Amino acid sequence: MRLIARKMSSIYKSLKLQTKFTITHLVIATIPMIVLAIFFYTKLYDMIIADTIRTEQDAATQTAPMIEESVTEILNALDKIKNEDFYHQVVSAHRTESLNELASSDAADAFLDTLDETIDLDLITDVKLYIDIPRTDPVFSNYPVCKTVLPINQAWGTYWYGIFNGSPSLHALFCPSFYLGSYEIKHNGDMAYIAKSTIIYEGERTPCYLAIYFSQKHFDTMLKDNLSSSSNVAYIINGRDSLVATSDQALSGTYHFSYDEVQEHFMSSNNFILKRVLDEDVYAGFYSIRNTDWYMVVAMPSQPMMKKSINIMAGFILVYVACILIAFLIATLLSHSITNRLSVVINQMSKARIGPPVALPAADTHDEIGDLISTYNYMTRVINQLMEDQAKAAEDLRIAEFHSLQSQINPHFLYNTMDMINWLSQQGRSADVTSAIQKLSRFYKLTLSRKKSLSTINDEIEHVSIYVQLQNMRFHDTIDLLIDIPDNLLDYSIPKLTFQPVIENCILHGILEKESKQGTIVLTGWLDEDDIVILISDDGIGMPEEKLENILTGNGSSGGKGSNIAVYNTHRRLQLMYGPEYGLKYSSTYGAGTDVEIRIPARYPEDGLIDASPDGTAEDPLKESHFIQALTLLTRPEINIYEIAKECGYDNPQLFFTEFRERFGCSPEEYRRQVL
Repeated sequence: MRLIARKMSSIYKSLKLQTKFTITHLVIATIPMIVLAIFFYTKLYDMIIADTIRTEQDAATQTAPMIEESVTEILNALDKIKNEDFYHQVVSAHRTESLNELASSDAADAFLDTLDETIDLDLITDVKLYIDIPRTDPVFSNYPVCKTVLPINQAWGTYWYGIFNGSPSLHALFCPSFYLGSYEIKHNGDMAYIAKSTIIYEGERTPCYLAIYFSQKHFDTMLKDNLSSSSNVAYIINGRDSLVATSDQALSGTYHFSYDEVQEHFMSSNNFILKRVLDEDVYAGFYSIRNTDWYMVVAMPSQPMMKKSINIMAGFILVYVACILIAFLIATLLSHSITNRLSVVINQMSKARIGPPVALPAADTHDEIGDLISTYNYMTRVINQLMEDQAKAAEDLRIAEFHSLQSQINPHFLYNTMDMINWLSQQGRSADVTSAIQKLSRFYKLTLSRKKSLSTINDEIEHVSIYVQLQNMRFHDTIDLLIDIPDNLLDYSIPKLTFQPVIENCILHGILEKESKQGTIVLTGWLDEDDIVILISDDGIGMPEEKLENILTGNGSSGGKGSNIAVYNTHRRLQLMYGPEYGLKYSSTYGAGTDVEIRIPARYPEDGLIDASPDGTAEDPLKESHFIQALTLLTRPEINIYEIAKECGYDNPQLFFTEFRERFGCSPEEYRRQVL
């Protein structure tokens, strides 16, 4: 034995480290699974049987009260009908009026209304009163009572009528489907609860039967819905060993228990009994239904349960084999990870959770761990480079989006301004056209004198003052602009074209919407801790609440004269530059005016917030004047666009088109279509 042990030890020591740990992990993973498999194999069938029985017991425990509730509903309906005055008078021994006279009374109408309320078609489907008197009696022709009160000859030949005749002491009977006549099943219902009484007719007592018809499908559905398996069956039998309802007609016949058998085993109904039926073991449980002579039987054949246990065992074996393969794979993978140097690599790599990865010293070996260190160092360099590239790309994207948003604002203003210049030209007011073009030139010098995106509040005030002057030239000085900005705010920086789109909205969609077409715009501002708040107020028409909700989302419409794109883009520019807590905030009272609050951080131009300029160089004033000239010429449809390009000093028209689009965000053709 010692020799064998030494030989085994020698072989183990000669194995490679990977093989040792593979074997170790396989043993650790497989031994518990083998023990577990043996345990489950011996206990599985018993567990499935116990679980199935418990499941069916729980289901039956829920189903029996549901059936009893339906029975109680039927009995309550019977009591409600019997309490009606019409029924009391019909069966009263002291009745003096004829049945026909009683059928024409108010009590009969109330009786029929109660019947209509009782019939819900889901459970109770109809109610009939059968009276054993000659069918020639006038009561059977008295509409609408004759639809409910019927002669007894309509029940002749039915099984339930024969049962009542053969059992004089019987006062009530739950009737399964085959107790009823074919006419009853077709027109009234396929089950019934019938109560027997008597009436006085021509001085003699004669029987009458109050029948409440209900649906067998209601009970079949309850039985079927509460079964845990389609191979099981639940059914109800009555004291005459008749089938009342079943979840499966065929199975209820195959696994039938007689009423006497059910009564014999009823004391064991809380625990399913095992019985041999047709050479097959069947587990059965029995439940008594209160207020009836019914028993509910739940039968479960053992063969499907055996098949279920075999399927589960087969599935367990497949899972077991898969787990063995996975355990082998895991053991093999884990064997590669058992080295001290690898722990060092893992520790170094874990630092990447709190910051950029840091390279390891170069490996002094060329095995797997050495290759891993080299690969890790390469990966570190690549990741750091990607992080730098991503940061630069994010900044470039932010600047590009800023340019894109701003480019959508410039054409919006130009279309409206050049439309005004075109109108002045058509009116022959050349002096006003010259003045407007000069003001427009100054307007764009303030906007485009440098390609930086920031201006000062003072320049923006001059910029928007020129804009209002241009608009007053068109609208006959109907707009007053009052500016009350403290001097200490004038040198703070603000993105270009911040005031103009808001003022434009105040004019076009506020003041000019009023009947008088006149109004005042007030521009004020103040410091709020580290922020600057600019308030632009107008006494225009205001905005309704639904338009106010959409103006800063880019989804709404400001009416027939334009869209909210300029205001929305101004809001988005401020948020892109400073953060989501900054931007525009609208409040308005419809019919009274609108207030727009602009919030930006209090910073000076030298703070260097953002510079969207590619090179920071000043723009050529001569080229700027050429573009102003181009804008004026584009309002004249008789001049060809290529001639305009040549007039502006461009030998290459394509270059003119490209720079025009970069400057104004649209092509010359698109601009002309918008203006004209």
